[in-house]
Amino acid sequence: MTKRLPPLNPLRAFEATARHGSLTKAASELNVTHGAISHQIKALEQSLGVKLFERAGQRIKLTPHGAELLPAVSTAFDGIAAATQRLTRPASSGALSVSCVPALLLLWMTPRLGSFTAQYPDIRLTLIPSNDPKDLRAPNVDVCVHYGNGSWTDCWMRKWSGLELFPVVSPTLINNRPIRSVRDLADHVFLHGDDGREWHTWLAAADALDLERGRRHHLGDARMATEAAVHGHGVALGDSVTASALLARGMLVAPFSLSVPAVDDFYVVCRNEMRTTPIVQVFIDWLFAEKEQADSRADAPVAGRIVSRRKRPALRVIGAKTDT
Repeated sequence: MTKRLPPLNPLRAFEATARHGSLTKAASELNVTHGAISHQIKALEQSLGVKLFERAGQRIKLTPHGAELLPAVSTAFDGIAAATQRLTRPASSGALSVSCVPALLLLWMTPRLGSFTAQYPDIRLTLIPSNDPKDLRAPNVDVCVHYGNGSWTDCWMRKWSGLELFPVVSPTLINNRPIRSVRDLADHVFLHGDDGREWHTWLAAADALDLERGRRHHLGDARMATEAAVHGHGVALGDSVTASALLARGMLVAPFSLSVPAVDDFYVVCRNEMRTTPIVQVFIDWLFAEKEQADSRADAPVAGRIVSRRKRPALRVIGAKTDT
């Protein structure tokens, strides 16, 4: 069978010579003689049946054939070097940069950092609160945990979690201003973590799109909207992942029995070349293991009351006392 590739040593000699523009410098880098480099290049030219270099005074330069070959050879050697570095890089030490949805980072990941540190004490994390798609290509970001529809291209991704949305309010606020039915929401400030689509989805499922809505605040993201709800500034839409701990600790109350699926999901995403990096692998494995443990412990108190948005549920007050 005809060989698909030329011998490796002639390719190394060609790449080094092209990069330096000098046989002597290439020989020095590869720790061989000037004659050995010249011999290897001639062997490669004979193998390919084309001329790869030509003289330009005291230097040599690539012919059109050489210029066509060089990018592919350089890319291949760079890939081999990167793979070798990943294989030799310790899995349990080093620096790792993670871009994460702000609400998920603050309310879910940060409380669990002790678990990660205990398992990998020599990994130094840089945590970036962001859901910016540009992070997926940023050279200073190793892995992303982002909220979206999974349409990112030319990268590795895996769905980490879906989520359900439902109104949340502080116990103090709901005791001072009761919410006995969905119509009572008209007396409260609506806290938005997006452009309003999520509240629209929930109100549609509750057959309440005609609800008179007065005061509303747009907080920029779910983290800020949830935090505003904790402080009693209005009613926000929490979700089954980030709001679960706040509900369990009594810092928030979910007044209705209706939850609806969010438009998008949480995904773990990274550049293709980073997926096989050991330090990235251990972090991704930890993320999924922690999520599995949280689910098995019924870490989300809302799970038992999720109902289909295709049905019309009886909306009822739960989880808080109200004044009569």
